[in-house]
Amino acid sequence: MKAGRFVLAAALVLAIALFFQFDLDGYLNLDFFKSQQAAIEAWREARPLAAALGFFVLYVAVTGLSLPGAAVMTLVAGAIFGLAWGTLIVSFASTIGATLAFLASRFVLRESVQSRFGDRLAAINAGVEKDGGFYLFTLRLVPAFPFFVINLVMGLTPIRTRTFYWVSQLGMLAGTLVYVNAGTRLAQIDSLAGILSPGLLASFALLGVFPLIARKLVAAAKARKVYAGWQRPGHFDRNLVVIGAGAAGLVSSYIAAAVKAKVTLIEKHKMGGDCLNTGCVPSKALIRSAKLLSHIRRAKEFGIREARAEFDFADVMERVQAIIKTVEPHDSVERYTGLGVEVIEGRAKIVSPWEVEIARNDGGHQRLSTRSIIIATGARPAVPAIPGIEDVGYYTSDTIWNLRELPRRLLVLGGGPIGAELTQTFARFGANVTMVLRGERVMPREDLEVSELVMQRFRVEGIDLRTGHKSRRFVIENGEKTLVAEHQGEEVRIPFDVLLVAVGRAAKLTGYGLEELGIPTGHTVEVNEFMQTNYPNIYAAGDVAGPYQFTHTAAHQAWYASVNALFAPFRKFRADYSVVPWSTFVDPEVARVGLNEQEARARNIPFEVTRFALEELDRAIADGEAHGFVKVLTVPGKDRILGVTIVGEHAGDLIAEYVIAMRHGLGLNKILGTIHIYPTLAEANKYAAGEWKRAHAPQKLLAWVRRFHDWRRGRPLSSMSHTVTPRERRRAGMAAHTD
Repeated sequence: MKAGRFVLAAALVLAIALFFQFDLDGYLNLDFFKSQQAAIEAWREARPLAAALGFFVLYVAVTGLSLPGAAVMTLVAGAIFGLAWGTLIVSFASTIGATLAFLASRFVLRESVQSRFGDRLAAINAGVEKDGGFYLFTLRLVPAFPFFVINLVMGLTPIRTRTFYWVSQLGMLAGTLVYVNAGTRLAQIDSLAGILSPGLLASFALLGVFPLIARKLVAAAKARKVYAGWQRPGHFDRNLVVIGAGAAGLVSSYIAAAVKAKVTLIEKHKMGGDCLNTGCVPSKALIRSAKLLSHIRRAKEFGIREARAEFDFADVMERVQAIIKTVEPHDSVERYTGLGVEVIEGRAKIVSPWEVEIARNDGGHQRLSTRSIIIATGARPAVPAIPGIEDVGYYTSDTIWNLRELPRRLLVLGGGPIGAELTQTFARFGANVTMVLRGERVMPREDLEVSELVMQRFRVEGIDLRTGHKSRRFVIENGEKTLVAEHQGEEVRIPFDVLLVAVGRAAKLTGYGLEELGIPTGHTVEVNEFMQTNYPNIYAAGDVAGPYQFTHTAAHQAWYASVNALFAPFRKFRADYSVVPWSTFVDPEVARVGLNEQEARARNIPFEVTRFALEELDRAIADGEAHGFVKVLTVPGKDRILGVTIVGEHAGDLIAEYVIAMRHGLGLNKILGTIHIYPTLAEANKYAAGEWKRAHAPQKLLAWVRRFHDWRRGRPLSSMSHTVTPRERRRAGMAAHTD
């Protein structure tokens, strides 16, 4: 730190220390003012200019040093100087003091903070440079954060001092008026009756509703700014237009029709979106066929001497298409038309905040005006820009369903849920599968032990796992397709016949008019807690909005988006992501809700871990699936559930009990006190709760209970010992539960 910065920082620290050392904060409270009210008012009447100047300087010092007491001084200003003069003095004093604190923070801290955290602050700096004045105005108008924090933090950003000053003065003016007005009423309190005076009660009522009013004003200002230059139609053709007929679009339009709104759903390709046509439905159908083959290969485990299966991969893929056709009517144009939804097949483009232009698949064009719009365009597989990838050709999770011949050598890029599921599936059909991972494990969002268990099964099933490999380029050598990768500093060549790219999915953002309207996008459309974009009447839901790319979360978001779109501003709901489950349908299946260990550690959240191994579960043993575990994270010393990971047969089904428990605040004691059918896999949930109960048993109390039972038998304290089996421990835990 340079000498000038050091001297200023030392002076500020010394001044603040002396303030508290000499208990000067005792003079900045209402009790002191009331005790000295008469003397202060007499001094102000005798020397009004000196009183105003002295109060002004003191207020600047308090705010400039970020000392407590500014709110009290604002009330006192109203009591001493009245509404007009009090507002004038406080408005300028508070702004000057805030600017001094802003400049001190900038001079002392900004350079070091930006040099150390510049990369992380780049997005914030860019936002402040673009709209810093508006952000500051919002913070000043809605006092959600202490003003002294705003002063110090804004000093670290690139906002101009001049902008900071005038925006602060303007933004704090409304709050200053409210507080000074309340202060004028405080001066009139001489008895308990004064506390109940209508004027004082009105002033404090205004203080209470001011944040709400300010929030509405900010929302109105934002809307006015974003709609500037657009001509709002005098009437609307529709209440709602939904773009995209995947999970989010279907649910949104269904809800709109159910509440009798006039809604149009636009889809350029196939109804049902990715889930029906290229995602959930076909992948699970293919996984089911592959799992049957895996069971046939394990026939001896089930007492069957010999079992074999003959199949043609083309027949399997035709079955997948048949499954899609069976489910298809649920999402069809005919069904949704029957529900009251107008379905238009074509490409939609938003041409104004209230208008959508449609290029129909039949060649026609149409423009609809609408009160609200929901963007539910979904996502597409991401394809990395690796040199040569277009030359060798590739499949994605969208196009792999066109295969009719089983690849002899399949190369899979990516180890997330999609890559993991399809890797194991094709291996079970007999393909030689090589999975190339940039990192060290599959499914990196899960705990290490989960990844290791899945990878162990992959290796047993003959999958070639190449971890820590960076794909450099694709080449064709002597007619053979080859991936050239880097591993531990050396070049590795991996030959293959078919390439499957499964490195993630990217939101569909282009071609819908988002750029022309200036709707902010990054990896997804940026939305607030109400699923609104920067245009309050334009919403987004599903994969295009994130942060989760699951069919069930798309449907979840669609409820909030559609209800808010149809009933705002009269009623709005914040999207709730507090309990989001998901499952990866590998074998063993992996399901999770809430936190896992690596997330809890990363966020410094204290937790306890309770485990139950499925090797001890009777039904898992009987089914030949005695592998995996239930792992529950709880608040230390309490049964409140923070998160659950289940690895094993039907994990995606078993997790539902914990989802309900977390959603409704039920702890492990409630699960332990619930009857579960024997023998079922669901008993694992109860046994996990029993493990938690046993670990938290009141040992001292149990020792006294043991003495009590010995006494009732007429015997001294027993010294007999008994080794408790896992089955006895589980049964005891179940019997000893308390609600």
